Amino acid sequence: MPVVIAGVPLDFVLFALTLLGVALFHHHTLAVALTGLVAITACKLAFTDFAGVPGVSGLVAHLGHEWVTVANLFGLLVGFAILSRHFELSRVPAVLPRFLPDDWKGGFVMLLLVFVLSSFLDNIAAAMIGGTMAASLFRGRVHVGYLAAIVAASNAGGAGSVVGDTTTTMMWIAGVRPSQVLEAYVAAVPALLFFGVIAARQQHGLQPIVKDAPTGITVEWTRLAVVALILLAAIGANVVFNLRAPQVLDDMPVIGLAVWIAIAATTPLRRPDWRLVPPAVRGSVFLLSLVLCASMMPVQHLPAASWQTSLGLGFVSAVFDNIPLTALALHQGGYDWGFLAYAVGFGGSMIWFGSSAGVALSTTYPQARSVGDWLKNGWHVGVAYVMGFAILLITLGWHPDPAH
Repeated sequence: MPVVIAGVPLDFVLFALTLLGVALFHHHTLAVALTGLVAITACKLAFTDFAGVPGVSGLVAHLGHEWVTVANLFGLLVGFAILSRHFELSRVPAVLPRFLPDDWKGGFVMLLLVFVLSSFLDNIAAAMIGGTMAASLFRGRVHVGYLAAIVAASNAGGAGSVVGDTTTTMMWIAGVRPSQVLEAYVAAVPALLFFGVIAARQQHGLQPIVKDAPTGITVEWTRLAVVALILLAAIGANVVFNLRAPQVLDDMPVIGLAVWIAIAATTPLRRPDWRLVPPAVRGSVFLLSLVLCASMMPVQHLPAASWQTSLGLGFVSAVFDNIPLTALALHQGGYDWGFLAYAVGFGGSMIWFGSSAGVALSTTYPQARSVGDWLKNGWHVGVAYVMGFAILLITLGWHPDPAH
Protein backbone atom coordinates (compact mmCIF):
# COMPACT_ATOMS: atom_id res chain seq x y z
CA MET A 1 0.00 0.00 0.00
CA PRO A 2 1.62 3.31 -1.07
CA VAL A 3 2.37 5.71 1.78
CA VAL A 4 1.16 9.29 1.24
CA ILE A 5 2.19 12.34 3.27
CA ALA A 6 -0.06 15.41 2.87
CA GLY A 7 -1.25 14.03 -0.45
CA VAL A 8 2.30 13.45 -1.74
CA PRO A 9 3.64 9.91 -2.27
CA LEU A 10 6.48 9.02 0.13
CA ASP A 11 8.75 8.38 -2.88
CA PHE A 12 8.60 12.04 -3.84
CA VAL A 13 9.03 13.19 -0.23
CA LEU A 14 12.26 11.19 0.09
CA PHE A 15 13.44 12.42 -3.30
CA ALA A 16 12.77 16.05 -2.35
CA LEU A 17 14.63 15.58 0.94
CA THR A 18 17.58 14.11 -0.98
CA LEU A 19 17.72 17.10 -3.33
CA LEU A 20 17.36 19.47 -0.38
CA GLY A 21 20.26 17.71 1.32
CA VAL A 22 22.36 18.10 -1.82
CA ALA A 23 21.55 21.81 -1.89
CA LEU A 24 22.37 22.36 1.80
CA PHE A 25 25.36 20.07 2.33
CA HIS A 26 27.66 20.85 -0.59
CA HIS A 27 30.65 19.12 1.00
CA HIS A 28 28.79 15.83 1.49
CA THR A 29 26.80 15.54 -1.74
CA LEU A 30 27.92 11.98 -2.56
CA ALA A 31 26.93 10.69 0.89
CA VAL A 32 23.58 12.50 0.70
CA ALA A 33 22.82 11.11 -2.78
CA LEU A 34 23.73 7.54 -1.83
CA THR A 35 21.70 7.78 1.39
CA GLY A 36 18.72 9.01 -0.60
CA LEU A 37 19.08 6.18 -3.10
CA VAL A 38 19.15 3.57 -0.32
CA ALA A 39 16.15 5.16 1.44
CA ILE A 40 14.06 5.35 -1.74
CA THR A 41 14.94 1.80 -2.72
CA ALA A 42 13.98 0.54 0.74
CA CYS A 43 10.69 2.46 0.54
CA LYS A 44 9.89 0.92 -2.84
CA LEU A 45 10.71 -2.57 -1.58
CA ALA A 46 8.63 -2.18 1.59
CA PHE A 47 5.58 -0.18 0.51
CA THR A 48 5.22 0.15 -3.27
CA ASP A 49 6.58 -1.47 -6.42
CA PHE A 50 8.77 -0.88 -9.47
CA ALA A 51 6.50 -0.11 -12.45
CA GLY A 52 3.93 -2.58 -11.16
CA VAL A 53 6.38 -5.32 -10.13
CA PRO A 54 6.85 -5.59 -6.34
CA GLY A 55 9.81 -6.71 -4.28
CA VAL A 56 13.30 -7.74 -5.24
CA SER A 57 12.18 -9.06 -8.62
CA GLY A 58 10.84 -5.60 -9.45
CA LEU A 59 14.11 -3.99 -8.41
CA VAL A 60 16.11 -6.42 -10.54
CA ALA A 61 13.84 -5.77 -13.54
CA HIS A 62 14.14 -2.02 -13.03
CA LEU A 63 17.94 -2.10 -12.87
CA GLY A 64 18.01 -4.38 -15.89
CA HIS A 65 16.18 -1.67 -17.81
CA GLU A 66 18.21 1.28 -16.50
CA TRP A 67 21.75 -0.11 -16.55
CA VAL A 68 22.42 0.88 -20.17
CA THR A 69 21.55 4.52 -19.51
CA VAL A 70 23.61 4.57 -16.31
CA ALA A 71 26.61 2.88 -17.97
CA ASN A 72 26.47 5.25 -20.94
CA LEU A 73 26.34 8.31 -18.69
CA PHE A 74 29.19 7.01 -16.55
CA GLY A 75 31.39 6.45 -19.59
CA LEU A 76 30.57 9.87 -21.02
CA LEU A 77 30.97 11.83 -17.76
CA VAL A 78 34.37 10.36 -16.93
CA GLY A 79 35.46 10.36 -20.56
CA PHE A 80 34.52 14.00 -21.07
CA ALA A 81 36.63 14.93 -18.04
CA ILE A 82 39.61 13.45 -19.91
CA LEU A 83 38.53 15.23 -23.10
CA SER A 84 38.26 18.60 -21.34
CA ARG A 85 41.77 18.26 -19.95
CA HIS A 86 43.09 17.46 -23.43
CA PHE A 87 41.45 20.65 -24.68
CA GLU A 88 42.94 22.71 -21.85
CA LEU A 89 46.42 21.29 -22.53
CA SER A 90 46.06 22.12 -26.23
CA ARG A 91 46.64 25.72 -25.09
CA VAL A 92 43.68 26.99 -27.12
CA PRO A 93 42.20 28.70 -24.00
CA ALA A 94 45.50 30.53 -23.44
CA VAL A 95 45.63 31.74 -27.05
CA LEU A 96 42.01 32.90 -27.30
CA PRO A 97 42.41 36.07 -25.16
CA ARG A 98 44.78 37.54 -27.77
CA PHE A 99 41.82 38.23 -29.98
CA LEU A 100 39.64 40.03 -27.40
CA PRO A 101 38.82 43.76 -27.65
CA ASP A 102 40.34 46.04 -25.00
CA ASP A 103 37.15 47.60 -23.57
CA TRP A 104 33.96 46.12 -22.09
CA LYS A 105 33.39 44.27 -25.35
CA GLY A 106 36.38 42.07 -24.47
CA GLY A 107 34.49 40.70 -21.48
CA PHE A 108 31.43 40.16 -23.67
CA VAL A 109 33.41 38.29 -26.34
CA MET A 110 34.91 36.09 -23.61
CA LEU A 111 31.39 35.08 -22.60
CA LEU A 112 30.67 34.27 -26.25
CA LEU A 113 33.76 32.03 -26.24
CA VAL A 114 32.53 30.22 -23.12
CA PHE A 115 29.16 29.75 -24.85
CA VAL A 116 30.82 28.23 -27.94
CA LEU A 117 33.20 26.05 -25.90
CA SER A 118 30.28 24.65 -23.94
CA SER A 119 28.56 23.54 -27.14
CA PHE A 120 31.14 20.75 -27.52
CA LEU A 121 32.79 20.56 -24.09
CA ASP A 122 31.09 19.76 -20.80
CA ASN A 123 29.61 22.94 -19.29
CA ILE A 124 31.71 22.48 -16.14
CA ALA A 125 34.89 22.50 -18.22
CA ALA A 126 33.72 25.55 -20.19
CA ALA A 127 32.92 27.45 -16.97
CA MET A 128 36.28 26.57 -15.42
CA ILE A 129 38.14 27.62 -18.59
CA GLY A 130 36.15 30.88 -18.52
CA GLY A 131 37.03 31.41 -14.87
CA THR A 132 40.71 30.80 -15.59
CA MET A 133 40.70 33.29 -18.47
CA ALA A 134 38.82 35.85 -16.36
CA ALA A 135 41.38 35.65 -13.56
CA SER A 136 44.13 36.45 -16.04
CA LEU A 137 42.25 39.08 -18.03
CA PHE A 138 40.96 41.00 -15.00
CA ARG A 139 43.92 40.59 -12.62
CA GLY A 140 41.91 38.35 -10.29
CA ARG A 141 39.22 41.00 -9.64
CA VAL A 142 36.05 39.43 -11.05
CA HIS A 143 32.56 40.85 -10.42
CA VAL A 144 30.00 38.41 -8.96
CA GLY A 145 27.60 39.42 -11.73
CA TYR A 146 30.25 38.43 -14.26
CA LEU A 147 30.81 35.11 -12.50
CA ALA A 148 27.07 34.45 -12.77
CA ALA A 149 27.33 35.30 -16.46
CA ILE A 150 30.21 32.84 -16.98
CA VAL A 151 28.08 30.08 -15.46
CA ALA A 152 25.04 31.17 -17.47
CA ALA A 153 27.06 31.27 -20.71
CA SER A 154 28.40 27.75 -20.10
CA ASN A 155 24.91 26.42 -19.37
CA ALA A 156 23.30 28.28 -22.28
CA GLY A 157 25.95 27.03 -24.70
CA GLY A 158 25.37 23.42 -23.67
CA ALA A 159 21.57 23.68 -23.72
CA GLY A 160 21.27 23.12 -27.47
CA SER A 161 24.01 20.53 -27.91
CA VAL A 162 23.78 16.84 -27.08
CA VAL A 163 27.48 16.81 -26.15
CA GLY A 164 27.47 20.12 -24.27
CA ASP A 165 25.58 19.26 -21.11
CA THR A 166 24.81 16.14 -19.09
CA THR A 167 21.07 16.85 -19.32
CA THR A 168 21.07 17.05 -23.12
CA THR A 169 23.32 13.99 -23.33
CA MET A 170 20.75 12.13 -21.24
CA MET A 171 18.05 13.17 -23.73
CA TRP A 172 20.22 12.02 -26.63
CA ILE A 173 20.85 8.64 -25.02
CA ALA A 174 17.10 8.31 -24.36
CA GLY A 175 16.35 8.73 -28.08
CA VAL A 176 15.70 12.46 -28.41
CA ARG A 177 17.01 13.70 -31.77
CA PRO A 178 19.85 16.27 -31.72
CA SER A 179 17.71 18.54 -33.90
CA GLN A 180 15.04 18.66 -31.17
CA VAL A 181 17.62 19.75 -28.59
CA LEU A 182 19.14 22.25 -31.06
CA GLU A 183 15.95 24.35 -30.83
CA ALA A 184 17.04 25.47 -27.36
CA TYR A 185 19.48 27.90 -29.02
CA VAL A 186 16.50 29.96 -30.20
CA ALA A 187 16.12 30.90 -26.52
CA ALA A 188 19.74 30.61 -25.40
CA VAL A 189 21.28 33.02 -27.93
CA PRO A 190 19.05 36.04 -27.15
CA ALA A 191 19.41 35.28 -23.44
CA LEU A 192 23.21 35.37 -23.84
CA LEU A 193 23.07 38.69 -25.69
CA PHE A 194 20.99 40.20 -22.88
CA PHE A 195 22.89 39.10 -19.79
CA GLY A 196 26.27 39.14 -21.54
CA VAL A 197 26.25 42.87 -22.31
CA ILE A 198 25.10 43.80 -18.81
CA ALA A 199 27.62 41.50 -17.08
CA ALA A 200 30.48 42.70 -19.29
CA ARG A 201 29.71 46.31 -18.37
CA GLN A 202 29.56 45.32 -14.68
CA GLN A 203 32.98 43.76 -14.96
CA HIS A 204 34.45 46.71 -16.89
CA GLY A 205 33.24 49.04 -14.14
CA LEU A 206 35.03 46.97 -11.47
CA GLN A 207 38.20 46.03 -13.37
CA PRO A 208 38.90 46.74 -17.06
CA ILE A 209 40.39 44.00 -19.20
CA VAL A 210 44.19 43.64 -19.37
CA LYS A 211 45.32 45.00 -22.71
CA ASP A 212 48.59 43.08 -23.05
CA ALA A 213 47.83 39.57 -24.33
CA PRO A 214 50.23 36.70 -23.50
CA THR A 215 52.90 36.03 -26.12
CA GLY A 216 55.00 33.02 -27.06
CA ILE A 217 52.13 30.53 -26.69
CA THR A 218 51.26 28.20 -29.58
CA VAL A 219 48.42 25.74 -30.02
CA GLU A 220 49.28 22.05 -29.65
CA TRP A 221 47.39 20.74 -32.65
CA THR A 222 47.87 17.07 -31.80
CA ARG A 223 45.92 17.49 -28.56
CA LEU A 224 43.23 19.36 -30.46
CA ALA A 225 43.01 16.47 -32.92
CA VAL A 226 42.60 14.05 -30.00
CA VAL A 227 39.66 16.14 -28.74
CA ALA A 228 38.05 16.00 -32.19
CA LEU A 229 38.53 12.24 -32.48
CA ILE A 230 36.91 11.55 -29.09
CA LEU A 231 33.93 13.75 -29.93
CA LEU A 232 33.56 12.14 -33.36
CA ALA A 233 33.61 8.69 -31.73
CA ALA A 234 30.68 9.59 -29.45
CA ILE A 235 28.63 11.25 -32.17
CA GLY A 236 29.49 8.65 -34.81
CA ALA A 237 28.54 5.70 -32.62
CA ASN A 238 25.15 7.20 -31.87
CA VAL A 239 24.42 8.07 -35.52
CA VAL A 240 25.63 4.78 -37.00
CA PHE A 241 23.77 2.54 -34.56
CA ASN A 242 20.60 4.65 -34.81
CA LEU A 243 20.66 4.13 -38.56
CA ARG A 244 21.86 0.52 -38.74
CA ALA A 245 21.01 -1.23 -35.45
CA PRO A 246 18.95 0.96 -33.08
CA GLN A 247 18.12 -2.01 -30.84
CA VAL A 248 21.81 -2.28 -29.91
CA LEU A 249 21.60 1.18 -28.33
CA ASP A 250 18.91 -0.16 -25.98
CA ASP A 251 20.92 -3.25 -25.05
CA MET A 252 24.50 -1.99 -24.76
CA PRO A 253 26.20 1.26 -23.59
CA VAL A 254 27.57 1.83 -27.08
CA ILE A 255 28.21 5.58 -26.82
CA GLY A 256 30.14 5.42 -23.56
CA LEU A 257 32.20 2.51 -24.88
CA ALA A 258 32.97 4.43 -28.10
CA VAL A 259 34.38 7.34 -26.09
CA TRP A 260 36.71 5.09 -24.11
CA ILE A 261 37.82 3.19 -27.20
CA ALA A 262 38.75 6.55 -28.72
CA ILE A 263 40.59 7.59 -25.54
CA ALA A 264 42.56 4.33 -25.56
CA ALA A 265 43.31 4.58 -29.29
CA THR A 266 44.64 8.16 -29.00
CA THR A 267 46.74 7.52 -25.87
CA PRO A 268 49.91 6.87 -27.93
CA LEU A 269 49.46 10.33 -29.46
CA ARG A 270 48.95 12.18 -26.19
CA ARG A 271 48.74 10.56 -22.77
CA PRO A 272 45.53 11.46 -20.88
CA ASP A 273 45.77 13.04 -17.45
CA TRP A 274 44.68 9.98 -15.48
CA ARG A 275 44.72 11.97 -12.23
CA LEU A 276 41.32 13.34 -13.24
CA VAL A 277 39.68 9.92 -13.22
CA PRO A 278 39.14 9.42 -9.43
CA PRO A 279 37.38 12.78 -8.87
CA ALA A 280 35.42 12.30 -12.10
CA VAL A 281 34.30 8.86 -10.91
CA ARG A 282 33.14 10.31 -7.58
CA GLY A 283 31.24 13.07 -9.33
CA SER A 284 29.68 10.58 -11.74
CA VAL A 285 28.56 8.24 -8.94
CA PHE A 286 26.91 11.23 -7.24
CA LEU A 287 25.00 12.28 -10.37
CA LEU A 288 24.06 8.72 -11.32
CA SER A 289 22.71 8.08 -7.81
CA LEU A 290 20.31 10.97 -8.37
CA VAL A 291 19.42 9.67 -11.82
CA LEU A 292 18.54 6.27 -10.33
CA CYS A 293 16.48 7.97 -7.62
CA ALA A 294 14.56 9.87 -10.29
CA SER A 295 14.03 6.72 -12.36
CA MET A 296 12.10 5.15 -9.45
CA MET A 297 9.62 7.99 -9.03
CA PRO A 298 5.92 7.34 -9.83
CA VAL A 299 5.78 9.82 -12.71
CA GLN A 300 2.03 9.35 -13.11
CA HIS A 301 1.62 11.66 -10.11
CA LEU A 302 3.61 14.53 -11.66
CA PRO A 303 1.98 17.61 -13.22
CA ALA A 304 1.19 17.06 -16.88
CA ALA A 305 3.96 18.09 -19.29
CA SER A 306 3.33 21.57 -20.69
CA TRP A 307 5.23 24.73 -21.48
CA GLN A 308 4.16 26.11 -18.10
CA THR A 309 5.64 23.04 -16.39
CA SER A 310 8.85 23.42 -18.40
CA LEU A 311 9.13 27.08 -17.42
CA GLY A 312 8.66 26.12 -13.77
CA LEU A 313 11.29 23.39 -13.98
CA GLY A 314 13.82 26.05 -14.91
CA PHE A 315 13.21 27.86 -11.63
CA VAL A 316 13.22 24.57 -9.71
CA SER A 317 16.57 23.66 -11.25
CA ALA A 318 18.05 26.82 -9.71
CA VAL A 319 17.56 25.16 -6.32
CA PHE A 320 17.68 21.43 -7.07
CA ASP A 321 20.06 19.54 -9.34
CA ASN A 322 18.88 19.48 -12.97
CA ILE A 323 20.10 15.91 -13.63
CA PRO A 324 17.31 14.17 -11.68
CA LEU A 325 14.76 16.69 -12.96
CA THR A 326 15.72 15.73 -16.50
CA ALA A 327 15.51 12.04 -15.63
CA LEU A 328 12.00 12.55 -14.27
CA ALA A 329 10.90 14.39 -17.41
CA LEU A 330 12.36 11.68 -19.66
CA HIS A 331 10.50 8.97 -17.77
CA GLN A 332 7.28 10.97 -17.90
CA GLY A 333 7.51 12.01 -21.55
CA GLY A 334 5.19 14.44 -23.33
CA TYR A 335 7.64 17.37 -23.42
CA ASP A 336 8.93 19.55 -26.20
CA TRP A 337 12.57 18.66 -25.66
CA GLY A 338 13.96 21.96 -26.93
CA PHE A 339 12.00 23.78 -24.23
CA LEU A 340 13.08 21.32 -21.54
CA ALA A 341 16.74 21.44 -22.62
CA TYR A 342 16.76 25.22 -22.30
CA ALA A 343 14.81 25.27 -19.02
CA VAL A 344 16.80 22.71 -17.04
CA GLY A 345 20.08 23.63 -18.73
CA PHE A 346 19.96 27.39 -18.30
CA GLY A 347 17.64 27.72 -15.29
CA GLY A 348 20.22 26.43 -12.84
CA SER A 349 22.36 29.50 -13.51
CA MET A 350 20.03 31.71 -11.44
CA ILE A 351 21.66 30.53 -8.17
CA TRP A 352 25.27 29.46 -7.78
CA PHE A 353 24.54 25.93 -6.55
CA GLY A 354 21.80 25.35 -9.12
CA SER A 355 24.22 23.87 -11.63
CA SER A 356 27.42 21.86 -11.48
CA ALA A 357 29.18 24.64 -13.40
CA GLY A 358 28.32 27.14 -10.64
CA VAL A 359 29.48 24.80 -7.89
CA ALA A 360 32.74 24.13 -9.75
CA LEU A 361 33.44 27.83 -10.39
CA SER A 362 32.80 28.69 -6.74
CA THR A 363 35.79 26.56 -5.74
CA THR A 364 37.99 29.14 -7.49
CA TYR A 365 35.90 32.19 -6.54
CA PRO A 366 34.55 31.74 -2.98
CA GLN A 367 32.77 35.13 -3.17
CA ALA A 368 30.28 33.46 -5.51
CA ARG A 369 28.86 31.34 -2.65
CA SER A 370 26.61 34.11 -1.35
CA VAL A 371 23.08 33.54 -2.66
CA GLY A 372 22.20 37.15 -1.86
CA ASP A 373 25.14 38.59 -3.81
CA TRP A 374 24.49 36.21 -6.70
CA LEU A 375 20.84 37.26 -6.96
CA LYS A 376 21.62 40.96 -6.46
CA ASN A 377 24.46 41.18 -8.96
CA GLY A 378 23.36 38.42 -11.33
CA TRP A 379 19.73 39.54 -11.64
CA HIS A 380 20.17 39.74 -15.41
CA VAL A 381 20.45 35.94 -15.63
CA GLY A 382 16.92 35.40 -14.28
CA VAL A 383 15.47 38.07 -16.56
CA ALA A 384 17.32 36.57 -19.53
CA TYR A 385 15.91 33.11 -18.72
CA VAL A 386 12.30 34.30 -18.89
CA MET A 387 12.97 36.44 -21.97
CA GLY A 388 14.62 33.57 -23.85
CA PHE A 389 11.81 31.17 -22.93
CA ALA A 390 9.21 33.66 -24.21
CA ILE A 391 11.08 34.07 -27.50
CA LEU A 392 11.21 30.29 -27.95
CA LEU A 393 7.50 29.95 -27.23
CA ILE A 394 6.49 32.77 -29.59
CA THR A 395 8.76 31.80 -32.49
CA LEU A 396 8.56 27.99 -32.52
CA GLY A 397 5.57 27.18 -30.31
CA TRP A 398 5.07 24.17 -28.08
CA HIS A 399 5.31 20.88 -30.02
CA PRO A 400 5.60 18.01 -27.51
CA ASP A 401 6.47 14.39 -28.14
CA PRO A 402 3.76 11.88 -27.20
CA ALA A 403 3.59 11.10 -23.49
CA HIS A 404 4.86 7.67 -22.39
